[in-house]
Amino acid sequence: MDKYEEMLSKYNTNVNDDAIAKKVAEIIEKKVPENMTPAVKKFLMGSVELTTLKTTDSEESVLKFTERVNDFEDTYPDLPHVATICVYPCFAKIVSQSLEVEGVEVACVSGSFPSSQALLEVKVAETALAIKDGATEIDIVMSVGKFQSGDYETVCDEISELKAVCGNKKMKVILETGCLANGTEIKKASLLSMFAGADYIKTSTGKEKIAATPEAAYIMCEAIKEYYNQTGIQIGFKPAGGINTVKDAVTYYTIVKEVLGEKWLTNQYLRLGTSRLANLLLSEVLGQEVKFF
Repeated sequence: MDKYEEMLSKYNTNVNDDAIAKKVAEIIEKKVPENMTPAVKKFLMGSVELTTLKTTDSEESVLKFTERVNDFEDTYPDLPHVATICVYPCFAKIVSQSLEVEGVEVACVSGSFPSSQALLEVKVAETALAIKDGATEIDIVMSVGKFQSGDYETVCDEISELKAVCGNKKMKVILETGCLANGTEIKKASLLSMFAGADYIKTSTGKEKIAATPEAAYIMCEAIKEYYNQTGIQIGFKPAGGINTVKDAVTYYTIVKEVLGEKWLTNQYLRLGTSRLANLLLSEVLGQEVKFF
């Protein structure tokens, strides 16, 4: 038994997908309605990672995107600003130089996003350059093919090496849960990522057909809780991809609340990867349709 199998043996990785689906359905039916409140919606605005990851992104469009975040604080001083602006590494410099709002992080997807199919040296270089240009958080994708081939050593070594490049900058590891076969794979991928140095685990890139699901979120939150109980290390959670409605966002909030508890209900430990959600939350909080971002 190698150190990765030994670590996994400390946890229950045999996930019953039907039982998880039943638990999640119960949470959605019984708990989500009580969290559909203005206070929760305001909180979620402050957890949004405002994201633009388009083929058509340009310096002009990213600058305009960043300036909307600057304008937001002046327009709505009583509302929480977004948690981060998330862009490709080539735009880290323009965001970091033009962002004026304190407390908003500059997040970059790195490591050959979204496929993670590149030489480690390329992933390291891209990550280092993003940080040099002002990225304060890095999102990488776990090597899904290597994970599913059982090559846990390479998966973890890559995560550890990229975390070493990040240093004290937070690093999120994307599991691409829509590509994983079942809950057992999601649980194992979560635990390996945390063991290797992830500061957050994240569901999806948003580039695959299946993105975040409540069931995947539940399993990941259970893994975070069990890891915390074993190690005392608190890991953050980020659902991303397919968060299309306010109810979707409140559903993920509720899962975190029910599985992990109040300690995770801050924007330091719960993030939402989306772009469309910011306007939807703002509209609900203000009681009228608003297209600010």
